[in-house]
Amino acid sequence: HSFGGQTNREGCVMKEQDFVAGQDFLLAVKKHWTTQMYPAVKQLHADIGDGADETVDVAKRLERETDYRLFAWFERHLQKMKYSGGFGLAPYHRERADTLLASLSDPLEAETLQLDDRFEQPDYYTAVDIHQHPGGVWSEPISGLIYERGARSTTPMLNAAHRDLHDRFTESIRDDDRMDKGAPTILDMGCGFGKSTRPFWDIFPDSHITGVDLAAPCLRVAASEAARDGRKQLVFRQADARETGCADESIDLVTSTMLLHEMPDSARCEMFAESWRVLRPGGCAVHLDFWLLPTPFDCFIMEGHSKRNNEPFMKALFDSDLEGDLRAAGFVDINISAFCEADGIDPNDSPFWRFPWTRIAMTKPAI
Repeated sequence: HSFGGQTNREGCVMKEQDFVAGQDFLLAVKKHWTTQMYPAVKQLHADIGDGADETVDVAKRLERETDYRLFAWFERHLQKMKYSGGFGLAPYHRERADTLLASLSDPLEAETLQLDDRFEQPDYYTAVDIHQHPGGVWSEPISGLIYERGARSTTPMLNAAHRDLHDRFTESIRDDDRMDKGAPTILDMGCGFGKSTRPFWDIFPDSHITGVDLAAPCLRVAASEAARDGRKQLVFRQADARETGCADESIDLVTSTMLLHEMPDSARCEMFAESWRVLRPGGCAVHLDFWLLPTPFDCFIMEGHSKRNNEPFMKALFDSDLEGDLRAAGFVDINISAFCEADGIDPNDSPFWRFPWTRIAMTKPAI
């Protein structure tokens, strides 16, 4: 076997224990990167201490330093090995594709899963293998299960508690004064394989929920999970967040998780306009994404992440006038705040690497 290679020996099926051990090793190294390598780079920046007050100044000082170069190399190549290495997610799932796909449950209701064989993916979405997922999450039937497995280690410090992030976000919406209905009609944009949708069907069991996503393989996984939970009143539709197929003023809550940074500026603004169209007067939209960056050092680290993780539109979101774009779409009562993904987190001064989670809430004015 070649740990960093693209495939195992020809004709050799990857053993389950080898795959698990390989992924566990990568996760352990990722934790070291998160808790040891990142603090070393942060301390190096503090030690230089020459008043760098712009991201470009931080870049000039750190990009030549060995500690930073190692940090950057590990970030890029750990992700590559996670997906495409000799014990990577893609080869493991592709070898078992027929069995794994056969294990997916059929939707409880025929209308739950709405796929379009003639659906045309946006060019911006297919131009890059986002997250270094080979071929992208839309490209082959097994892609949804590859992505689902990969998402389990996206935030290595949370591990099994990663679901807690989504629960916390959903609970923050339930407890928001904007929410005036016990069973709101919900639209989850960019729902993926349903990880962001599940807490809503848990917390609002009587609600009707529509999840839209570009990737049919992910939607199949989402519909299967809903069926296993016995959850009805759900639609998972293959649709663009800019054209969801929902009726005018039919939605109480629009939400998304980690979608805004996956879209170019023009598409993101069109998504805001679509949110406005489908929301009833007085309805609200709440998104969880990455935007608030307290210092130039934070900007430098996340702009580097966007390049190393194949996130071509992340910097555009960082640079955007987000509140201005929302006001231009017609929203009011806009609140943009740091979001803590777990207990004991200081979003303004974390000792380890973390995403700059940001909660973005707004309201469509009542008539």
